[in-house]
Amino acid sequence: MLQDITGIDPTKVPLDNKDTMSIFSSTKALGVTPEQIHSEVGSFGIPEFGTKFVRGMLVDTKPTTFDELIRISGLSHGTDVWLGNAQSLIEQGTVTLQDAICCRDDIMIYLIKMGLEPNPAFKIMESVRKGKVAKGKEPKWEEYKQMMKDHNVPDWYIKSCEKIKYMFPKAHAAAYVTNAFRIAWFKVHEPLAYYAAFFSIRADEFDSDCMIFGKEKVKNKMKEIDLLGNNATVKDKNMYSILELVLEMYERGFEFLPMDLYKSHATKFLVEDGAIRPPLNSIPGLGTVAAEGIAKAREEGHFMSIDDLKIRSKVGNSVTDLLKNYGCLKGMSQSNQISLFA
Repeated sequence: MLQDITGIDPTKVPLDNKDTMSIFSSTKALGVTPEQIHSEVGSFGIPEFGTKFVRGMLVDTKPTTFDELIRISGLSHGTDVWLGNAQSLIEQGTVTLQDAICCRDDIMIYLIKMGLEPNPAFKIMESVRKGKVAKGKEPKWEEYKQMMKDHNVPDWYIKSCEKIKYMFPKAHAAAYVTNAFRIAWFKVHEPLAYYAAFFSIRADEFDSDCMIFGKEKVKNKMKEIDLLGNNATVKDKNMYSILELVLEMYERGFEFLPMDLYKSHATKFLVEDGAIRPPLNSIPGLGTVAAEGIAKAREEGHFMSIDDLKIRSKVGNSVTDLLKNYGCLKGMSQSNQISLFA
């Protein structure tokens, strides 16, 4: 969708773009402050790096290179690789992100560099990444530990291996990060296309009632969900992540255009006149089937009346009432009948 909107091939996006890289450690390239978007980094809505958990990792590690993003992806997908492990070691100053165990391949490569033969280095990696060591199910672990100590592998490294229950392959991390970086490039350099694509594809909980009428409504809805605390539903939490991105969009100076019976797409957010036009199905209660019915019917020409809209689009009063509330039927008469006494 990003390519369709911009004509730019995502595979040609430079993976060494400094402005794009900077959103993983600050908000400057987006033209906003951390206070405006309630985040120290600008990675909202970026695959692999948009969740609160991973944003926290970005704040802790402040990555500046593509390699470091791959390492963070490995850490975030592993089990007991970051929390209570690499995170603590980095906070204590024992290691840097470059030295920590992040992906499964790191172990074998590091042990070979320390002088171990490839075969035992591989076996140690496999035992660790499968969680056999952490679960006490590796019968040769004491032998492996001694082997590592004989080759000057530090104690913190061995203890780190003993905590890991699952590790991510580096090739997977590299593929995920490449895709994420390309999307992040559009977020920085083609923002309207990015937001339109994200809201169209990823924002299932997009709610026009609280999202398209300015940032104050967005902030109020966020406060409302915050106040729910642990009582917030899964739907509330999913909506919150979309609200974060909508607020960011507003703070960057972009706006939504009003819903329009003829200009709004059935299901896609459209870039139009330097703003974004929401689709008909983003109206709460107006489903995709009804939106597509309206879009198909309007291809035959303008609707003569509300009754004409209902008949041709195969929608009921509830749908037309929703459209009225959003100003989509302004100036449209109820019936095709002409009153002789008007």
